[in-house]
Amino acid sequence: MSPATDEVERSYMLRALRLAERGRGRTSPNPIVGAVLVRRGRVVGEGWHRRLGAPHAEHEALARAGSRARGATLYVTLEPCAHEGRTPPCVDALIRAGVRRCVVALRDPHRIVNGRGLRALRRAGIEVRTGLCAERARQMIRGYWLAHTRARPQVTWKVAATLDGRIADRRGASRWITGSEAREEGHRLRALADAVMVGSRTALRDDPRLTARGMGAVRQPLRVVCDTGLRLPLTLRMFEGGLARGTVVACGRGAPRRRREALEERGVRVWPLPVGRGGVSPPALAARLAREGCHEVLLEGGAMLGTAWLSAGLVDRIALFVAPKLLGADGLAWCGPLGASLSRARTGRLVTQAGRGRDAYLLVDFGG
Repeated sequence: MSPATDEVERSYMLRALRLAERGRGRTSPNPIVGAVLVRRGRVVGEGWHRRLGAPHAEHEALARAGSRARGATLYVTLEPCAHEGRTPPCVDALIRAGVRRCVVALRDPHRIVNGRGLRALRRAGIEVRTGLCAERARQMIRGYWLAHTRARPQVTWKVAATLDGRIADRRGASRWITGSEAREEGHRLRALADAVMVGSRTALRDDPRLTARGMGAVRQPLRVVCDTGLRLPLTLRMFEGGLARGTVVACGRGAPRRRREALEERGVRVWPLPVGRGGVSPPALAARLAREGCHEVLLEGGAMLGTAWLSAGLVDRIALFVAPKLLGADGLAWCGPLGASLSRARTGRLVTQAGRGRDAYLLVDFGG
């Protein structure tokens, strides 16, 4: 393939990747996917997976192309499925439509797909190319990818801190360190997450609802509280009314049975898990979240919980909001001891640096 042809193919795949992003936050536990059908150098159909249960991107592109799909090339960000799920198999639809060639960015790591779609296409005589823009495609669905390759979600630790790295003053007061624009961005992060997690100290101090408000949220994330001994009062807002049914408390296996039953009577789910040095085991909870279909997890606090997950190698990104304020050394630092020297400090990649009103927003990626 000539460099010019490869560049044209890359442009179609980039278009498919941009389409896929339109489904962000609406398809879980399915991944976001985009597809573009091209015939004789012209786009004849395109689509993306709009929401869970809706037609897949390939079906959308085929529907728009109609008879023009015959002899066309499909550019798709993830391997087409070959199994019956909430929607019919995409491979069968592509074969029936007479698609001549399929360019796939990434093989689907899910055990019920994982190459089956590619093999079915080739058996039907459809030419298949894989790997175009593969790394970009993988980064776009990293939570899904991690869930199906490493049995854990992608974890983003969200922090709102002062210029000198404090998340609360010496009395524990933290409302509000950042302004309304930064808090709106925080709600956007919640709306894109499958689960939002806090520790027991944060839950007791702030009594948060952990809901995504505004930003056109189409669903609410699962609310997860780490409370090793089930000591939190039942009067917290997350444990009452409709919020209770979307809340999980992760505790130690030795937590009091009566406390567990009291929570479950309210509709709260309780997950007894192994306990590590600092509380509920981060690897055990990460694995449970992945099994529950939570591929994108937003960790909102506090310092002890975030540090434990960071030390366990389970924080992939840090979303840091910095207010132009100073609290001094008697304030609460957002990260605890890591035991790292400068030469061995954890180093990430700056993905985003932007203003949010009077505050700064930094998104730093530590994942692979």
